[in-house]
Amino acid sequence: MAIRVPPRQLAFTLPHAESLSRDNFLEGPANASALHLIESWPDWPNRVMMLSGPEGSGKSHLAAIWAEASGARSTMAHALSAPDVPGALATAAVVIEDVNAGGFDERALFHLLNMAREDNCFVLMTSRLPPAAMEIELRDLRSRLRAVPVVPLTPPDDALFRALIVKFSADRQMSIDDSVVNYLATRIERSFVAARHAVEMLDTEALRLGRPVTRALAVELLRSG
Repeated sequence: MAIRVPPRQLAFTLPHAESLSRDNFLEGPANASALHLIESWPDWPNRVMMLSGPEGSGKSHLAAIWAEASGARSTMAHALSAPDVPGALATAAVVIEDVNAGGFDERALFHLLNMAREDNCFVLMTSRLPPAAMEIELRDLRSRLRAVPVVPLTPPDDALFRALIVKFSADRQMSIDDSVVNYLATRIERSFVAARHAVEMLDTEALRLGRPVTRALAVELLRSG
């Protein structure tokens, strides 16, 4: 007698849109100073500023909020080249994302900072490390970056961490209750990346098994991991 095996549900990884509006930004002590900087524009202490913090801490979200308010153009540091500089500063404001040592054209960034100073443009850079911790080969750029005021973003406190879990779930249109949030918040590393990864794994596993997202599923997933 042939045994019929029920079909296994496949989970497909689909892109999940994450809103980068001001209304969707979660505030907390970890990002209060950075948010104040963005909302105080154009009354900045310096026309060139840097947001520094761990992956997922909200740097890009804040930069997007500022770009919307200021009309700034945005580019990744590794994509910037000298011929791009005039165009990048065409609106007198620019976001340079992910300024990390060894990952960009140092001369192009130095050229941009010089032109921005000459033309009184605003520049907002983001980086995982503050300039003092970067190994910059070009001496003039190293000196220029170390003079840039840095606003740090720190790891989330408990309230913000729990809110992040809820937000990441909502971004994936995933229903999640307090028991799941409480379990995850006390079992995973307290970081932005860990919260996002845990929610992604839960969503993927729930889809694969055809089960709702429950505390029991979270327990199974973390134990097996």
